[in-house]
Amino acid sequence: MNDPGTITSILREARDGRAGAVDRLFPLLYEELHRLAQYHLRGHASSPTLNATALVNEAYIRMVDQTQAQFSDRAHFFAYASRAMRTIIVDHARRRSSWKRGGGISHVSFEDGEISLEGQADLLVALDDALTRLASLSERLSRIVEYRFFGGMSEQETAEALGVSDRTVRRDWVKARAWLYADLSGESVT
Repeated sequence: MNDPGTITSILREARDGRAGAVDRLFPLLYEELHRLAQYHLRGHASSPTLNATALVNEAYIRMVDQTQAQFSDRAHFFAYASRAMRTIIVDHARRRSSWKRGGGISHVSFEDGEISLEGQADLLVALDDALTRLASLSERLSRIVEYRFFGGMSEQETAEALGVSDRTVRRDWVKARAWLYADLSGESVT
């Protein structure tokens, strides 16, 4: 693992517009980004078009193209990377879902985060839509689900990325899971 101080320094250089900073960043973070991509894809059926390497490369391209993205530190960078990867996976699932309609929404456990990309594209799309609805009610609750469930971040890493306490993350994680379960089950949520 690379020195977090070095990564943060390079991120600040990139934020300040220093030429070459982003190019130095990718090789330093590739292994961690690859592990994050594997985490996102865990339990998913193999896909010839979306594997961990492809996910890292696509996420990195999206992140480099974001001229307004300002990464204050390593935790913020990985939170953003996780979000980019989630978006790519959901876009892939939407395409798969549009190719073959049918099938009902099945149960997902927010404890293990195992969703088959190929077999449950509709569920990933439904979860993404539910997260969008949750974000309209509480951006922080949505981010906590994104970082914990999709990004595999710990309570402490999530708290650091959001600038809140571990206890707040723990409490909001319970609320967010309950809200999503109710929403995905078709129960009335407020």
